Amino acid sequence: MRCPRPPWGDQSEDRSARWPPGLFREGWWSDPRGRLPWRSTLLIAVFTVIGTHGAGRDPRGRLEPDTLAYVLALGAVALLLVRHRHPRIAVYGTCAATLAYFALGYPYGPIIIAPAVAAFAAVVAGQRYTAWIGLGTLLVGHTLIGHLLHRWLPGELGAASWAQELFALAWASAVLAGGELVRTRREQWARAGAERQAARARRADEERLRIARELHDVLAHSISVINVQAGVGLALLDEHPERAREALTTIKTASKEALGEVRQVLDALRAPGGAPRAPAPGLARLAELAGHFADAGLSVAVSGEGPRTPLPSGTDLAAFRIVQEALTNVVRHSASRTARVRVERDRTALRLRVDDDGPAASGPTTGGGNGLTGMRERAAALGGTVEAGPRPDGGFSVLAVLPLGSTDTVSASAADGGNL
Repeated sequence: MRCPRPPWGDQSEDRSARWPPGLFREGWWSDPRGRLPWRSTLLIAVFTVIGTHGAGRDPRGRLEPDTLAYVLALGAVALLLVRHRHPRIAVYGTCAATLAYFALGYPYGPIIIAPAVAAFAAVVAGQRYTAWIGLGTLLVGHTLIGHLLHRWLPGELGAASWAQELFALAWASAVLAGGELVRTRREQWARAGAERQAARARRADEERLRIARELHDVLAHSISVINVQAGVGLALLDEHPERAREALTTIKTASKEALGEVRQVLDALRAPGGAPRAPAPGLARLAELAGHFADAGLSVAVSGEGPRTPLPSGTDLAAFRIVQEALTNVVRHSASRTARVRVERDRTALRLRVDDDGPAASGPTTGGGNGLTGMRERAAALGGTVEAGPRPDGGFSVLAVLPLGSTDTVSASAADGGNL
């Protein structure tokens, strides 16, 4: 079974490795599209023919290469065409042809390249046992020929030296080790590529979730205000047209602000990485937020304690959105027309508490939404928690705890010193 291809399309994280770029690129020993590797095989065949002819000039007791010698040499090389599709055939076939070549007394030459390349490709493909068996058989056969069978074989062969056998063993070991090295590197590249793809997909999912939360918070708050004011305007249109005009003005302001924030989110989608046109909302805008809900008929009392030092921008935005969503839920689901926001801060955490006196609003509701889920997701992204539930006196309470870490990145609103 072939190993997965390394991620050649994105090597920015791998070029810092010690290996020269492209040294182990797959294309020079296999074809990434599954075709026969005929170019490399043809190159090996030409080199083998030339090398075998050169070795025949100094046979040293061995037979000069004849037609059979070239047939065996080229036959071994031809088997390299299937070294990726059928590595067993390539390894066993090249080793058998090479062993027969040596047994017939032909001179040493580049025929040993064929079993080396076949074994190398088998190890890279994950079939190391095939390579070990093939090269091991070739080494044992060569040893028997050089020390026991040479008397009965063609040519005037003497006993081979043990130094020659050690060289053959070192050659086989180098081939197997090189194949293992390349196989390991390819698997590392494949894992790194899979991890990068998973990381990209995870970042994309997180970004989609972030944008969904932003749109939900902006639209839920603004549409709730618009819905309440539209109901007020319809009720007062005939008897109190001036108050109906105020309701319509509030609807216009809320819708304009909602469009502006939605446009800011969409601009970030069209030009990722660009600086936002307006600062992200933060706790410095709580008074402004309370004014918007006052237009919707909800009186909001804001109090707090703790240092007024800047907050990290992510924490500041999350805190604002959590308070905004909690107050939006009061407008949508509670009959209470008052709410209390308490902001407490120490060196380790920011605590936000939003209470209303209830009871739950009567009549049809919009059904289950994503408000509480979004608040919990925002807090969890910062390592915090959100607890929400009814109070014993009939009201409802939301408590968010956001841990405070580095303040290297500060929101623009916090930099003005407006945080509670």
